[in-house]
Amino acid sequence: MNKNYPLYKVEHFKTIREMLKKQAETNKDTVAYKYEDGKSVKEVTYGEFYSEVISLGTALCEKGYQHKHIACIGHNSYKWILVYMTAILSDNVFIPIDKDLPQGDIINVVNHSEADIVFCDKKYDEFLRDADFAKSVEIVSLDDEEKGLESLVKKGREAVSKGDTRYSETELSPSDEMKMILYTSGTTGNPKGVMLSEKNMLACVCSGLEIADVSGIALSVLPYHHSYELVGGLLMAVHEGSTVCINKSLKSVTKSLLLFKPTYMMIVPAFAELFYERIWANIRKKGKEKGFKLLLALSRSLLKVGIDKRKQFFGEIHAVFGGRMEKLICGGAPLRPEIAYFFDDIGISLQTGYGITECSPLVTGNREHFDDPVTVGVTLPCNEVRIDAPDKDGIGEIKVKGDSVMLGYYKEPEKTAEVLKDGWFYTGDYGKFTDKRQLIITGRKKNLIVLTNGKNIFPEEIEEYIQAIPEVKEVIVFSKKDIGGYQKSLTARVFVNPDMPLSPEELRIKISGELARLPKYKQVQEIIMEKEAFEKTTTNKIKRQKYVE
Repeated sequence: MNKNYPLYKVEHFKTIREMLKKQAETNKDTVAYKYEDGKSVKEVTYGEFYSEVISLGTALCEKGYQHKHIACIGHNSYKWILVYMTAILSDNVFIPIDKDLPQGDIINVVNHSEADIVFCDKKYDEFLRDADFAKSVEIVSLDDEEKGLESLVKKGREAVSKGDTRYSETELSPSDEMKMILYTSGTTGNPKGVMLSEKNMLACVCSGLEIADVSGIALSVLPYHHSYELVGGLLMAVHEGSTVCINKSLKSVTKSLLLFKPTYMMIVPAFAELFYERIWANIRKKGKEKGFKLLLALSRSLLKVGIDKRKQFFGEIHAVFGGRMEKLICGGAPLRPEIAYFFDDIGISLQTGYGITECSPLVTGNREHFDDPVTVGVTLPCNEVRIDAPDKDGIGEIKVKGDSVMLGYYKEPEKTAEVLKDGWFYTGDYGKFTDKRQLIITGRKKNLIVLTNGKNIFPEEIEEYIQAIPEVKEVIVFSKKDIGGYQKSLTARVFVNPDMPLSPEELRIKISGELARLPKYKQVQEIIMEKEAFEKTTTNKIKRQKYVE
């Protein structure tokens, strides 16, 4: 732990266009993107990619798309990235749409964002063309070679070859104006679009790289409508001249690891937990649990005297990750600290951070040599973070001020005023700082339980203890209300791993053991065993309110 080691030196760009153009000039032969194309792997260099961006942008200019709203919906693909980068390198506004939304919600987003053109996978083509939008919207297929995206790129390339410089020389809007609208949950009937500027995104990219070395070969697995991957993943890679390997689907992650052999990944806790569980399940299946734990202890002892044998001792695990994996950057939700410790024990750094879409999205992050998985790290250099109205334990609502904080919610001044006050964004998350100024998240404001005895409980804390039980797959802790509406005691809904079944009595004993160190008012009084996994949002978060109600 070295609190005071210097920040990494990072070049700060004024525009994203300038950032990509530099890579196209200085690293034009470096592979920017790799992806499966049929049975082969296709590679696109930074020089080739920049040329395609200019071509598509020129074609859009020919069609009159300047100062317009450009949306995109579909699975992760090179073409999706091409549309994204073309839009944000222009004077247009980009709207990424969650591909897993119901059709009605997709229409709401297109209407609310005032999209002029929507690029889409063939899955959405017919539905979008038949949709009744509030205004005329052009639909362009990402897959139709004759009439879709590829035909636009071809037309743009021809125009550029004849000297058309409208796109490449477009005068860009000021960097503090709206560049992207990202929709958070709750889009049905009342969408909430987070307005981000180019300044917001570049602040997140550059400040994030000042505290974390994220470069090399990335395996891109998170959905592209997600701000974490959109800004932290794709734009950071451009800044560093990294190679982004595009994973086709969640089912193909294991195959992609072996195919592309990445050095780092941006992930959410669900991925980390899945990797962790599968590794341990495989160890138990082979009957090697005792020997593995002894090897972990030996490895830790050797590290204390400066001998690192982790890649040799745990070579089989490294091979599953492709053999070159160095780092997992994890954010989007809380992660149990023991998972981060485990990956460090086997020689893969797992660094956690905290972010929220309204902050582009990064707020804090753990550093390589100042890393404490119990926390979500230190504040990004571009921001200031404070705890509002802290209690006696230093816990209060987290508020953020700085260059990465959003402009507001699109067409929602009242909702904006609720969370943006005197330049401070009130996150709705509760937390506290350690004496080393590392942030600890204690829970969501909307989940806070206030018992009739006046005690405040963050259910996330109790859930973390219960989640440490190997057999527990998922858990939600909440308080049932009595007839008068008062919250008296805690209830846990638990989904047990089907591969490691427990009887209700065994589960109660294990939960009681895990919670024994906590005060009596934090003990769970009732346990409900779920037969199926909890329903999730498109960003893989449990729909808590559905089960609490």
